Amino acid sequence: MNQKNHDAKRSARERLQEQRAKEEARARRGRQAIVAGSVVAVLALGGGIAIWASSTGGGGSSTDNETARPKQASGGDKPAVPVGAPDAPSTLTVWEDFRCPACKQFETGFRPVIHELEDSGRLRTEYHLATIIDGNTNGKGSRTAANAALCAQDAGRFREYHDLLYAKQPPEQQDRFSDKKYLLQLAEKVKGLPSAAFTKCVDEDRYAGFVEKSNTAFTGSGYQGTPTVLLNGKDLAKEKGGRFTPTDFKKMVLEANKGKKPGKPSQTVPQTPPQKPQPSASPS
Repeated sequence: MNQKNHDAKRSARERLQEQRAKEEARARRGRQAIVAGSVVAVLALGGGIAIWASSTGGGGSSTDNETARPKQASGGDKPAVPVGAPDAPSTLTVWEDFRCPACKQFETGFRPVIHELEDSGRLRTEYHLATIIDGNTNGKGSRTAANAALCAQDAGRFREYHDLLYAKQPPEQQDRFSDKKYLLQLAEKVKGLPSAAFTKCVDEDRYAGFVEKSNTAFTGSGYQGTPTVLLNGKDLAKEKGGRFTPTDFKKMVLEANKGKKPGKPSQTVPQTPPQKPQPSASPS
């Protein structure tokens, strides 16, 4: 092959790669776009405000009236996992997908203030888990990660594992969360979580029905993307035009709580299997 033909073939290959990259970018923009007034993760970035939303898509459905439910989780048509004081005066409702980049952006920016308000008894958060990215990409990591997080709820470690999943979130086009071994490896970073019970729960997809029912509730809710965040029932995308910061959010909670007594955060102690007695050292 002469140099001219080689260069022509290389050029054609490069053009094909560029075209594929453009098509992938268009597909991503179709799933995840900057949508003014949509919601929800609003962060001050470089002096400006970014509003991100992942578009809704399929992701499975469930017709079971009775599904396995993690400890302290609510059932019904809109199952959720609660975090914080049960009697906190304000409630934050979050619809999210562990593979959703916009959800990670929201969590990264707002997590410190949400934790502060939860730990002080001022805020109770209810997490509803969706599988939008699975539906858009024909994957299963959203569901598998959600199931693992619900297994962590049984061990009293939902919040820690929830936050870790976002910290370790792979790129949207990579479905690494579908690998249960990887999810179990991540659990080793959460104190008190690894156990035979947790491993079994993850391996057998114990709460897959719970996740499917939650996703069905989201797809029928009329909300346009994740994360969707509501404070005391108010869609924060419609507050201040959806443009707010963590500081604004804290102020909104404190104003809503004026004259109200903070709740008492519940202390969930994970149950661990009894340890086998260790043989005593032989006297020297």
